Amino acid sequence: MFDLIRHHHRSHRADILSGLTVSLALVPEAVAFAFVAHTAPLVGLYAAFIMGLVTAILGGRPGMISGATGAMAVVMTALVDSHGVQYLFAAVVLAGLLQITAGACRLGKFIRIVPKPVMIGFVNGLAIVIFLAQLGQFQSKDAAGNMQWLAQPALITMLLLVALTMAIIHFLPKLTTAVPSSLVAILVVTLLVATLDLDTHTVVDYLRNMSGDNAATIAGSLPVFSIPSVPLNWETLYIILPYAFILGSVGLIESLLTLTVVDEMTQTRGQGNRECLGQGTGNLICGFFGAMGGCAMIGQSMININSGGRGRLSGFTAAVALLCFILFASGFIEMIPLAALVGVMFMVVLGTFEWASFNMMRKVPKHDAFVIVLVTVVTVFTDLAIAVFVGVIVSALVFAWDHAKHIQASRSITHDGKTLYQLRGPLFFSSAASFLELFDATEDTHDVVIDFRDSRVCDHSALEAIDTLAERYLALGKQLHLQHLSEDCRKLLHKAGNMVEVDLMADPNYRVADDQLA
Repeated sequence: MFDLIRHHHRSHRADILSGLTVSLALVPEAVAFAFVAHTAPLVGLYAAFIMGLVTAILGGRPGMISGATGAMAVVMTALVDSHGVQYLFAAVVLAGLLQITAGACRLGKFIRIVPKPVMIGFVNGLAIVIFLAQLGQFQSKDAAGNMQWLAQPALITMLLLVALTMAIIHFLPKLTTAVPSSLVAILVVTLLVATLDLDTHTVVDYLRNMSGDNAATIAGSLPVFSIPSVPLNWETLYIILPYAFILGSVGLIESLLTLTVVDEMTQTRGQGNRECLGQGTGNLICGFFGAMGGCAMIGQSMININSGGRGRLSGFTAAVALLCFILFASGFIEMIPLAALVGVMFMVVLGTFEWASFNMMRKVPKHDAFVIVLVTVVTVFTDLAIAVFVGVIVSALVFAWDHAKHIQASRSITHDGKTLYQLRGPLFFSSAASFLELFDATEDTHDVVIDFRDSRVCDHSALEAIDTLAERYLALGKQLHLQHLSEDCRKLLHKAGNMVEVDLMADPNYRVADDQLA
C-alpha cells in the first residue's frame, strides 16, 4: 500500500492525470465486454473497478491497468448461457484461487520462456484485435437488430472527430507535456460536440444501442458483498472447474505478457509471481461482489504509460475515478463522444504494433518470421492464450529440429586398441535417432569409449538411446564405456539404474605443472 506514495511530486501529478484518462477509456470497454459475456453493464464496470484497485495495490507491475477483458469475456458466455450469472461468479472465485496458487508456487517465472518472435506476434495480433474492436463503434443496430454502418453524414462526422482526437494526441506533446494529451483530446472533443450540438454517438448511445433499453445508464451504487448462489456440491465444481481453469490461465497469460511489454517500454522489471497473486486476489474479490473478473488490459496499460503513468497511484486513480463516475458523474461520462475514445484507442494501436517487425522479418531466420506471422494470425482469429501456446510449441519444435542436426562424432583408435568416439552436440529426444547412426558396432574393437566432453545427456530418450547402443555392443560381445560425463549427466544415469548397461569410466585427474615447484 505504501508504494502508492513512493514517488516524487511530479510523478504524483502524472499518475493522477493519466489515471483519469484511463478511467474514461475504461467505461465503454467494460460495458462492451459485459455484453460479450451476456451480463449487465454494471457487472463489467464493477470488475474494472475491483480489478484495477486490487492489482494497483497488490500487483507486480506498477503502471499496468487491469479490468474486464474480451479474452476472458468470450470464455464466460457459454457458462452464463447454460447455468446463469451466479455460476459465473463462482467460477471467477475459483479462477482467483487457482491464480493465487500459481503465484504461491512461483509459476510466474515461466513467462520468461516465451520466445521473442512469439512476443512480437502477440503484440501485433493484439494491436489488430484492438483496431477491429473499434470498428464496431462505427455501426448501429437497425430495426431488425442487425448491425449496420452509420449513415454517411454521421459516419463523416465521426471520422472527422476521430481524426481531430488523434491529431491532438500526436501534436500536443510537441507543445507541452504538462497534461496527458489523451485527456486533453477527450475533453476538447466532448466540449466541441456539446457546444456545436453535433449529431454523433456518445457513451450512453452506445450503451442503449447495445442493450436495447432506452433508459439504460451506467449509474449505480457500490458493489455489495454476496456469496454466489450456487449449490455447494461436487456437481457445481464439475461445472465450474473447466471454466475456472481456462479463465485463470487466460488471465495469467494475458497479464504476464502485458507485464513483459510494459517492462520493455519502461526499461524496468515487474514481479511475475506477485502479479499472479494480485490478479488472483482481484478475481477472488470480484466473484464475491457480483463482478465478472478480468486481467491486465494492454490497451489501457498503453494509454497509461503513454500518458506518463508509471506508479501504482495511476492504476489506483483510474479505479477510484471509475467508481466515482458510476456513483456521482454518470451523466458527464455518458455524454463523451465515442469518437474521442475511438481516436485514443487508434493511437494505442499505432503505438502498440511493432512496425519494425516488417523490416525485421527479412533479417531474422525464416522460422522466426513464420512464428511472428503465425502468432499474429492465431491471436486475431482465436485468442491470445491459444496463440501463445501455439507459438511456444512451434518455436520449441523448430529448436529441437535444428539442434538434432548438431549431434556429431569423430572416430579414432587409441594406442591401447580401443575405439574412441568423441561426441559433439546435445543428446536428447530429437537427436537420439541420429546418435545411433553414428556408430558401427560390427567394425569397432572390443572396447568402445564415448567421450561426452563436448556433449550432454539431456532426457529419458537419451538414456534409451545409450541403452539401445549398449545392447548392440553386448550382443557382439563388446563393452561400451562412457567418459567425461558432467556431474548432472552422471546423476541422470545413476538414477536410471540398471536400464543403462554401460561402464561409467572414472575420469582422469590432471595436475597442472607449476614452475615454482622444486
